[in-house]
Amino acid sequence: MGQVVVYSSDYCPYCMRAKSLLGSKNVAFDEIKVDGKPQLRAEMARKAGRTSVPQIWIGDRHVGGCDDLFALERAGKLDALLEA
Repeated sequence: MGQVVVYSSDYCPYCMRAKSLLGSKNVAFDEIKVDGKPQLRAEMARKAGRTSVPQIWIGDRHVGGCDDLFALERAGKLDALLEA
C-alpha cells in the first residue's frame, strides 16, 4: 500500500470526515497538522496548489481534499488506489 498523508487542521469538519473515512477502511496515515505552522501550510500549498485543508496524498498521487476523497469512494475507485 502506498503511504497515505493527510495535511489537516484541528476542529476542521472536513478533515475529521476524511480521517474518519480512512479509519473506517483501517488505513494508517501520517497526519501533518498545519495549525499555527505557516511553513508547513506553505509547503502543503506548494505541493497541492491549494491552501485549504485537508489535502490528501495516496502514495505519490495528490487526491485533493475531503470532497475529492469521498468522490473516489462513491466511484468505487478509492480501495484500488489504497491497495496499489
